[in-house]
This record gives sequence, C-alpha cells and structure tokens, in this order.
Amino acid sequence: MTRKTAEELAHELEALRQRLSQSEARRAQAEESLRTLESRNRLLGDSAPFGILTLDSAGRITGHNRKLLDMLPWPALPQLTALSLFEFEPLVQTGIADEFRRCLDTNVAIVSRTFCVGSPNCHLRFHICPVPDASGALGGVLAFLENVSEQKSAEEALRESEERYRMLFQYSPIALVERDASRLKEHLERLRAEGVDDFSTYLHTHPQEVYTCMAMIRTVAVNDAFLRMMEAETPDQLRVSLYPTDRTEYFRMAVEVILMIAGGDVSHQRERTIYTLKGRRREVLIKALIVSGHEDTLARIIISMVDITERKQAEEALRLSEQQFRDQALRDNLTGLYNRRYLYQSLTGLIAAGGSDGPVSLIFMDLDDFKHVVDSFGHLNGSRAIQEVAQTIREVLREPAFAVAYAGDEFVIVLPGTDGPGAMDCAAAIRDRMNRTVYLRESGLEVALRASFGIGTFPMHATDVTGLLAVADRTLFDVKATGKNRIALAGTSLLA
Repeated sequence: MTRKTAEELAHELEALRQRLSQSEARRAQAEESLRTLESRNRLLGDSAPFGILTLDSAGRITGHNRKLLDMLPWPALPQLTALSLFEFEPLVQTGIADEFRRCLDTNVAIVSRTFCVGSPNCHLRFHICPVPDASGALGGVLAFLENVSEQKSAEEALRESEERYRMLFQYSPIALVERDASRLKEHLERLRAEGVDDFSTYLHTHPQEVYTCMAMIRTVAVNDAFLRMMEAETPDQLRVSLYPTDRTEYFRMAVEVILMIAGGDVSHQRERTIYTLKGRRREVLIKALIVSGHEDTLARIIISMVDITERKQAEEALRLSEQQFRDQALRDNLTGLYNRRYLYQSLTGLIAAGGSDGPVSLIFMDLDDFKHVVDSFGHLNGSRAIQEVAQTIREVLREPAFAVAYAGDEFVIVLPGTDGPGAMDCAAAIRDRMNRTVYLRESGLEVALRASFGIGTFPMHATDVTGLLAVADRTLFDVKATGKNRIALAGTSLLA
C-alpha cells in the first residue's frame, strides 16, 4: 500500500473542507427558500377569502388557514391538528363529515351542497379534493370552504320576490300575458349584423320573414283574468293566439310588433280587437312592459289588456246619438226631409265652391190648391198628404240631390252639378209621378195632388244663395199665375 505524503493529505483535507462548505451553503440556501416558500404559502393561505383545510388519510387535521378558524365553531384546543374531523360534532351532525369520508373512500373530488353550520344565517359550501402522496396513493384531503351566506340570502330574496310577482300576476284583476321575445331579439341583432338596417323595408320585401319572426315569440304564462276574458278554462285551451285571423290585418300588426322589438321599445299603448274562444269580439287596450333586469334580452315582457268593449260601445252609441241629434236638428219633423237650416248651410257651401263641380240648380215646388184639400179633409189629412208627397220626391231624387221641406206645402229641391235642362227633367219626373199617384188611400180617401215648379241655376241666373232662391221663387210665382201644374226655368217659356 502506497503511503500518502503529508502534503497530499493536507491537499485532500482542504478539498473536503471546500466541498463541505459548498454543501453547507446550498443547505442554507435551500432552507431559506423553504422558509420563503412556507412564508408565501402562509401569506396566501391567510389572505385567501375562503377557508383552507387539509386532512390526512385518517381524517386528522394537518393544516388550515386563519379564515377557517372564523368559519366554524372550533373547540378551544391549543391547535387543531390534535382534532379528527370525524369526531368534530358540528360537522358530523350536519353530514359534512360524511362528504369528507366519501372523498377518502372514492378518491373523487366533491363539491358539497350548502350546509348551515354554527348559526342559521351561516351557509357554507365545501370543495373537497383528494391529495396523492409521493407514491401516487391517497395521502389525504384538501378542502376549500366557501361562505355563501350572502348568495343564499340573495337567492331567498329573489325567490320571495318571484313568488310575490307570480301571486300578483296570477290574481291581478287585469288580464296579463307574459311573453319571451329573446329569440326574436337575437335574430334581429344577427340580421342587423348582416347589414339589415331598415327592418320595415326588409319585412315588406321578405314577407315570409314576418311569420318566422312571430313564431319566435313564446307565451310563458297567462293569468286568470286573461282566461276569463278569452272565455277559457285552462291555458291549454288557448290554441289560437291573440293575433287577428285576417291575413292582411295580421301582417300589419306583426310588422308593428317586430319593429317595436327591433327598436327595443315595446311600451306603446294601442287598441286591438280580439276574439274569445266563443267567438265574441272584444275591444282591448294593450300596454306592454319589460320586467326589470330583462331590458337587454327581452326575455320577460308583461302585456296587460283592459277590456274596453263596453266603453267603445258607449262611445259608438254616443256618436250615433250625436249624429242622430245633428240629423234631427237638420230634418223636418213632419216629412223627414231636410229643413231650411240645412238648405242654407249646404247651398252656401255649394255656391262658395264657385261652380267647380258644375252648375247648381234649385227647384222651388208648391202644391196647387192645397188649401182646398185641407178645407175638405182636415188638417190631419193635409199633413198626411204632405208626408206622402215628400215620399214621392224621395223616390225620384238620386244623390247628391236632396229635398227640403221649405214651408207648409212648399218644397225646395237642390241639384248639385245639374244645369237648367237637367233640372227641368227632374221636375218633370216628380210632376209625372205625382200625376200617377193617388194620395191618402190609407185614410180611406182618393185624392189627386198637383204641383208647380220654378227653376233657377247658379251661376247663370244668380251668384249667391239669396239671389238663387229669389229667382226660383219668382219663376214659381209666374207659373202659378199662368195655370199651375207646370214647370218653368228662369228666363225661358213655361213648360206645359
């Protein structure tokens, strides 16, 4: 064996000292890195907004963060690592311990349901994950505890709010329908992204798109008042929609609805006609409202409908009554012909038009020897005779011509757009019908009545109402002076 010299031994010893020093430096560096890592982990764990808990495979607590201490009613122990989770009564009673045991048994991560631990207002959710050891076997469990108390309170408040909403919706005395237009809104947004900016023009050039769009609006619920309005027992009976069955009216209404959805404004109030399941017509006032929180999606739209059928009927009756009153104010009570007020109003308007629709002729008509009829048969029969003559005049005239009961046995016939010869033809037709008519037969009498006619025409014979009436009246006077039962046009010879 070769002996080493002292110098060689000294050299090897120095080399060993250097390697030992380097190893010591690496160890110190590793320990410092470990302390830094542990400090960082403690900082992260203690700063986390959720509780962190670790268990070994037997269920003993091996670690936790500060947040965890505030989240559960832990016993007064020097440290929790002396505690087995399966012996911690609050977690055993609530069933949380069973969730940890299941994770250890199955080696599968578990997200637990919400547990109420410690107090009625503390709600916790556990995220439990198995942790493998260096060999890959189950080494323990890592759990995160999430405090969801505020979320639970919000969910409960939302549930109560929804329940109140449904109660108000269902039992409201106003007919309500809830609809979901979210699919239609998304569809319209896609069309807009593809370059459609004028939806009105687009819908009219693509009419089938109207029916496609309307099929995207879904009826979610209807309330009891709506069922009563529609005379239905259950919502299933409402197989027809609220929309008109007339194709043209449906298309017009559908375009209106789609444009409102496209514009995001569904709040317009409008009147519509709907039909019940029994075919009864209903006039309704419709108002739509987007439920708060659904303005962007239009997933919940409440449509209210107020039955205004009786109001509309009352308005129509009032309108007819007012029209009847106006008509009565312009009618003669005895004959039903127009009265002098209507004559002056209408004739003034016709002449004010300046003959733009042609000439205006006026016939002044007076019954011949009518005083003899009254003296012979009495005033009552005289009135009946005037009524029958008025009927004769009505049978001859055609609109826009009209007759006026002027005074007693005098009548005025106004003929818009008719010249003098045309007016003479009209007068002749009235006279001929009178000559062929036997009057007062219903009174048991047989009376022949005759009349004389004077005609004036605007603008040939007069340029105003007073002048035209005066011309026709003077012409009638001339006829009466020459034998009666005749017709004369102003400025011409008499017509026998």
